[in-house]
Amino acid sequence: MSNVRVRMAPSPTGSPHVGLVRTALFNWAFARHHGGTFVFRIEDTDTARNTEESYTSIIELMRWLGLDWDEGPEVGGPHAPYRQSERSELYADALGRLRASSYTYDCYCRNEEVDARRKASGSKVMGYDGFCRELTDEQVAAFEADGRRPVVRFRMPDGTITWDDLVRGEISFESQFVPDYALCRANGEPLYTLVNPVDDALMEITHVLRGEDLLSSTPRQIALYDALIDLGITDSTPRFGHLPYVMGEGNKKLSKRDPEAHALAYRDGGFLPEGLLNYLALLGWSIAADRDVFSLAEMVEAFDIGDVNPNPARFDLKKAEAINAAQLRLLSVEEITHRALPFLKADGVVGDPVHDADAQLLELAMPLVAERINKLTEASAMLGFLFVDEASFTVDAADAEKLLDDAGKGVVKAAYDALDDLHPWSTDAIQSALQAALVDGLGLKPRLAFGAVRVAVTGRRISPPLFESMELLGRDRSLGRLQRALA
Repeated sequence: MSNVRVRMAPSPTGSPHVGLVRTALFNWAFARHHGGTFVFRIEDTDTARNTEESYTSIIELMRWLGLDWDEGPEVGGPHAPYRQSERSELYADALGRLRASSYTYDCYCRNEEVDARRKASGSKVMGYDGFCRELTDEQVAAFEADGRRPVVRFRMPDGTITWDDLVRGEISFESQFVPDYALCRANGEPLYTLVNPVDDALMEITHVLRGEDLLSSTPRQIALYDALIDLGITDSTPRFGHLPYVMGEGNKKLSKRDPEAHALAYRDGGFLPEGLLNYLALLGWSIAADRDVFSLAEMVEAFDIGDVNPNPARFDLKKAEAINAAQLRLLSVEEITHRALPFLKADGVVGDPVHDADAQLLELAMPLVAERINKLTEASAMLGFLFVDEASFTVDAADAEKLLDDAGKGVVKAAYDALDDLHPWSTDAIQSALQAALVDGLGLKPRLAFGAVRVAVTGRRISPPLFESMELLGRDRSLGRLQRALA
């Protein structure tokens, strides 16, 4: 299967969906596994809904994910251009050749007429009823005299349309239940029903892996492919595989309205691309029954489209976060620092560019939190207390109310007294002094002993290890914050 050619063909409408990412990932992994070609194409013929902002978002998303494409926007290739809005001549040619054949016919019906005929007949079959299939010249002349402009409909053949679905096995449709469908609007503008198969044909796509929601359109496309082959536009029909739905709450398909659906929100929320892709791979596929965490390279090595489960897969945000945390643990501290740096800059924790002193402090501090953060956005909250100037340092009000009451302030006072004349100011010395004063001296349990000190020094109940943090913070700043907590 070294000649495998698959494609990802999103429409630039709205925010990119995680379902789109899962489809892109499976296509990409399939191509890479077989040493084939991954084509990235933009289906932007719906001018009323497409936006350049959405197009840019899709490009950004694919670049962030690392799902590199062999042909497509910004890359080029032998079948350029890769935006449908720039391929109108190709569609016009294909439509003209189809229109000159017996595979299509001109349809002058209005929607309300089709609906009225359906109601009058009592038919429950939705879609077009074939009224214009065999019009006489007189009927055509009458319609045109009435100012009507036709759409071009594809004439579905009689019989059964069957294919071996790569995910679901053999599927059959009786063509009598697949109505003739339009290939273009009355103004000649081509529709998805035409441009999608024509692009796949001209780009020599061998396998189409797409969402289950498109399964009902497959018999139409297979019939059209037969026509395109007969007309010499292509010489083969791709194999189809329909991927399972991604489900949200309440056993409903994950909608664009669901907050979990917006793919770029995961980038902005501190997910690793490895974390998001690893989790989305699990929505319908697994590398092994007892293993959830793996690299993209391992997925490519193991990926078999036949192993995809056709049943709907439920999106679980907590599981996604857990997978992301596991992927973070696989990175070096240096790599976590590199990836967290944009978030630290955006939050104002460090400057842009980073000053030398802050860079040195960050190098010392990041090892303290690398095992504690589950998303890159958490680095700012965990490390901010080290970089903020004292005039801007604040203590979380809820944490202060809980731990810096009168009893807590008594603990802070004892800590201040134990540290006031401490030499040297090191992690071990700080720990020994506080242990002696608070645990041994006051008889407190460590959680109660150090909680108030932690809030006073870092501003939060949850922080990097206390003693190491105080060493990095330094004597004067640590003692100053303890003193301020007593005010």
